[in-house]
Amino acid sequence: MGQNSDRRARILLINPNSLEATTAMMVAIAASVAGDGFDIVGVTATRAAAMIVTPDALDTAAPEVEEIALAHQSSCDGIIVSAFGDPGLAGIKSALKLPAVGIGESSMLEAAEGGRRFGVATTTPLLKAKIDALPVALGLRSHYTGTRFADGEPQELMRDPGRLRAALAGAVEACIAQDGAEAVIIGGGPLGEAARELQPIFTVPVIAPIPSAVMRIIRLIEARPAN
Repeated sequence: MGQNSDRRARILLINPNSLEATTAMMVAIAASVAGDGFDIVGVTATRAAAMIVTPDALDTAAPEVEEIALAHQSSCDGIIVSAFGDPGLAGIKSALKLPAVGIGESSMLEAAEGGRRFGVATTTPLLKAKIDALPVALGLRSHYTGTRFADGEPQELMRDPGRLRAALAGAVEACIAQDGAEAVIIGGGPLGEAARELQPIFTVPVIAPIPSAVMRIIRLIEARPAN
């Protein structure tokens, strides 16, 4: 399936959260960015939490993400891990020759372009240590201004888009005004729609992680030598 007669490249988007509606939202965002020539195929984890909000949930999602990637490797040209902690990404990169990216690493690399200082605005305070570890692993610690968390319980916020958007806007403003961030990432795959809605509100770049990952995986796919 990876070598279709029409030569359209297939990007596998893995949702480590187990909510199908979230996968559909992520795929729609990814497809709108990818444009012609790329098909986005979404696969949803089945053993994970509906929304990953704790370190244990993030860690336990990794093996299934790796299993999904292995099962679909012959039918795709690149892989996106669409949870902000990038669970399973390291295992995928070590096991497969296919290009693979995570929305966490991709958005941080974009946010730091040109030497910008960047922060993260998100809804999951229990994941603070995991988020803080990402820029360190990417060599971006000196660019990272920290993470600010939206007021409210994460899953309750997800059920009220207006409240979610307002709470995230407050966290973005704190990143800018209090921490000196020159770009702010909306940290989470399930927050994809909110990220896009917040982008026009601020004068500094607000980075949406799914589009970051799509553009990065496309660059990696196109850079591969033709077989």
